[in-house]
Order: sequence, then structure tokens, then C-alpha cells
Amino acid sequence: MRRLTTIDEVRSWRRKRAGTVGFVPTMGALHAGHLSLVEAARRENDLVVVSVFVNPTQFGPREDYARYPRDLEKDEALLERAGADAVFAPSVEVMYPPGAETTVDVGSVAAPLEGERRPGHFRGVATVVLKLLGIVTPDRAYFGEKDAQQLAVVRRLVADLDVSVEIRACPIVREPDGLALSSRNAYLAPAERRAATVLFRALRAAEEAWRQGERRGSVLRETMRRTLQGEPLAKIDYAAVADPATFREADMAQGPLRLLLAVHVGETRLIDNLLLEP
Repeated sequence: MRRLTTIDEVRSWRRKRAGTVGFVPTMGALHAGHLSLVEAARRENDLVVVSVFVNPTQFGPREDYARYPRDLEKDEALLERAGADAVFAPSVEVMYPPGAETTVDVGSVAAPLEGERRPGHFRGVATVVLKLLGIVTPDRAYFGEKDAQQLAVVRRLVADLDVSVEIRACPIVREPDGLALSSRNAYLAPAERRAATVLFRALRAAEEAWRQGERRGSVLRETMRRTLQGEPLAKIDYAAVADPATFREADMAQGPLRLLLAVHVGETRLIDNLLLEP
């Protein structure tokens, strides 16, 4: 597997190789969820490129950019075993050279929920994703459904700007107790790790209400909140029942719904979601 650190290196590597390219953008600290994206890309493409870049522009001033876990050598070993052909690991200076000013704002899908709680977050995501797609020029790019709103933002970006790439969504990978895999799970102390399972339990409680015929968004939200409030270490940021296309809160189901949670467990903010389809 080849490590590439500059844009010129990526473009040179790309020119010398024929076949379809699958691309997996990551911020490193890789886990089985990331590797499931790499494996999907491996199955569907001739070549697989993975980026490892902790993008500063998607972190707020009081967020965890400085302490976000970084271990490129460990990540590269995992990617080698998963069958990646190249890893693009640029510096901040490569991605954002002095004088760079252009950003990308995708509009309404980025406004609610994560967009409201983390101002500027999706601008940073959209900008770096567009840059990475322009550098790697993949045929397909792979994203996990755990970051469901981010996935919608990327799809809107690609559609609106006519980017020639297929966006592939891959299912959430969970621990046996239901906790969605996340690089931030490494922050959790043992008691917090046990408490963090409350997110999946809350989603499942609302799903069960849905299966029993409940279609009122207010009731489904309250069902999740009650479950979360039963865990002393959990502090709710939001418990949302939203339209899966717009991410606006839904009062009454007219079709599919997405349950979305953002919860602080101790000092760690975790997100999770579940799609409800008729």
C-alpha cells in the first residue's frame, strides 16, 4: 500500500493506474465501521484509496480537534489488511494552503440538528469533501449511515455541483450491545461505555412504538427522551424524529422517518440514528 501526502502525488499515482477507484474519506482512528467501508469499496472497484485527515474546519472552537485520536501507523496497518491500495494523508497546509478562502455551503439540509448545534460544521465537511473528491477523482465514494445528516449533505453537494461520483451509503456497524462504532468511543471511561448503550436502547424503544402503530413525532421523541433520562450519565443534546430527506422535524409520519440522537455521555458527545420505513 502506498502512502501519499501531497496532491501532486495523488494525481500522479492516479494517472498511472487504470480501472475504477473507490474512495473512503476518514479522519483516522479507524475502527471496524471504517473498515466495512473499505471492504465495500474493495468489492466494487479495481482500486481503493482512503484519506486520513483530521479536518480542522469542521470542528468548533470548543470541540475536540486538538485531542481527536491520531495514529497513522496503526491506521495504515489496518488499511493494508483491509486491501486498500493507497492512503492519502495530507497535512493541514496541503489541504488549506495560505490564502485559501473558498468554502462550500450546501443550504437547507445542513441547517437543522447538527447544523444548528455545530455552526460551520457542515461548511467544513462540504468543503473538504469537495476538495478530496477533486483530488482523488473516484468513481465511487463510501460513507457510513451513522453520520446520516452528513451523508445527506454530501449527496446534496454532489447533485448540486454536478460532481461525477457515485455516493455509496453503508450500514452502521455496532458493538454486540448496540453501541454504534465511533472513534470518539475511545474517550469513554468504563462506566461511561456501559452507559452509552442507552442511545441504542432509546432508538429501539421508539422503533417498537412505531411497530405498534405510533406515528406521532411528539410521542416517538418523548419515548426516546424517557429512555435517555433513565441513564444518569447521559445528557440529551437532541432527540429528533425527522424527515430522512430534509432532516426537518416531523409532526406526523407520512412516510419514512429517521430517529436521530445526540447525547453527551460524560464529556463525550455521541450521535446515532435509526431509519423507520413503512
